[in-house]
Amino acid sequence: MIKTRNNTIRFWLLLAVLLVGGGFINLWGWAGEARVSRRPLKDFPAQLGSWRQSGSDVRFDAETEKVLRADDYLARNFEKNGHQGSFYVGYYATQSNGATYHSPLNCLPGAGWTMSEGTRIAITSQGGGPAFEANSFVVQNGKERALMVYWYQGRGRTTASEYWGKFYTIFDSVQRRRSDGAMVRVMVPMRNSHEEAQKTAVEIASLAASELPAFVPN
Repeated sequence: MIKTRNNTIRFWLLLAVLLVGGGFINLWGWAGEARVSRRPLKDFPAQLGSWRQSGSDVRFDAETEKVLRADDYLARNFEKNGHQGSFYVGYYATQSNGATYHSPLNCLPGAGWTMSEGTRIAITSQGGGPAFEANSFVVQNGKERALMVYWYQGRGRTTASEYWGKFYTIFDSVQRRRSDGAMVRVMVPMRNSHEEAQKTAVEIASLAASELPAFVPN
């Protein structure tokens, strides 16, 4: 008799949890994702410290943009004292519709690039705040060789891990009704040593990181 009563209580508790949970899910689905204000990436500063924009912003062809599915993106070259670096941000206002940032681990090899010497490095924003981890790779396509640094950013979180990035996206979509985010990448030609290229890439990344929250909201 007692066992039957306990089973009945568990049943009604489980049913209540399912009903309440379903109600929240339906409410979130009805309300949609929270809207956040941000500046378009075309307004990103043309000067980062001593680095100045070189040439016009790069726009991809229609086929690439179709695959990318970014709501906004910036591909810009910077120059300082004869040194060059490229900066890319692909921003997604929502990832609930299947559109999401593309990992360079998948995209670059498909475009003919080889990747080696992968490691994690620390980036400290020039605007202050704690350092965060980013990925660093040496990439090569024919005779073209460069150092690439990239990370994932959005909703006040910054991570080098694609998997943690996905986890945080799911978590924040439930807790904050937000799944917006971006992939950020810096590439620097490797002319001399690995150390010199990494120092240059970290400098650009640190300067850019201080400007990003206006364009990739916290």
